[in-house]
Amino acid sequence: MAGRAREGQGARRLIVHLGVQKTGSTSIQRHLRRNADALADHLVVRTPEEGSPMRPLGRAAIAFSLQPSEERAAALKLAFRAVLDALPPGDVPVLISHENLAGAMPGNGGETRLYPALPQIAALLLAEARGFAADFVIYTRHRKSWRPSVWAQAVRTDGYERSLAEFETETADLPGWGDLIRRMTAEPGIRLARFRLEDEADPSRPGRQLLRHAGLDDARIDALEPLDGPTNSRLSDGAIEFLRKLNGLALNPHAHVRVADLVARNEHLFTAQRSAIPAPSEGTS
Repeated sequence: MAGRAREGQGARRLIVHLGVQKTGSTSIQRHLRRNADALADHLVVRTPEEGSPMRPLGRAAIAFSLQPSEERAAALKLAFRAVLDALPPGDVPVLISHENLAGAMPGNGGETRLYPALPQIAALLLAEARGFAADFVIYTRHRKSWRPSVWAQAVRTDGYERSLAEFETETADLPGWGDLIRRMTAEPGIRLARFRLEDEADPSRPGRQLLRHAGLDDARIDALEPLDGPTNSRLSDGAIEFLRKLNGLALNPHAHVRVADLVARNEHLFTAQRSAIPAPSEGTS
């Protein structure tokens, strides 16, 4: 009965943008937030803002992907239910965007595979989305640029310590995006749209393909306020190298986060030369 209600005529549409990481998600979310009022009559938008139920939802997806269990599956569904319960009433379609719903990316927590838990995560979200007509979206990016960007992000946010060359060796056997698409669509009831980042023609208005999928026409999209600059761009090589060495030190996690934030805000200090911070093997604690 729940399934029929979800798929039935008149069910409220729910689009879940799953990321994946390093495919422009942060820029898309920033654009959506900037234009939330202009979109309100056409689309209810939810992105991972501080203090919102979306933050725990992303953490629950990462935790489940790194160690799937019944307990973590229940926590993920509960976190998603909190997001859905906080939606305003009505029949305006809903767009939920969170790249961490894809689960841990390669380099996070020892993960070296291509989102192995994503089909399960989507199935759990679908099961919880009773009363909605739900479908899923992922963006992909050419591997030649995606993999180095993932490595840099893993160094910056996930404590990854190894070099790009080592990362590429660890992930050399990653299958193509088609493998992920096949695994996801093999899950019963999963409706999936895949968009390519390279097909986004206007960087100042990211997410055009996603907004079209959500029902907006080009005229409405063109009327949205554009972004005024890049979002979450890759740090300089020197800053990444500094953070990579920092990741090998036995720092208090809170102190590590503060130092990493300082580096990100002052990356110009690391553009001329590489960090002089010694590697852990040199006895620094």
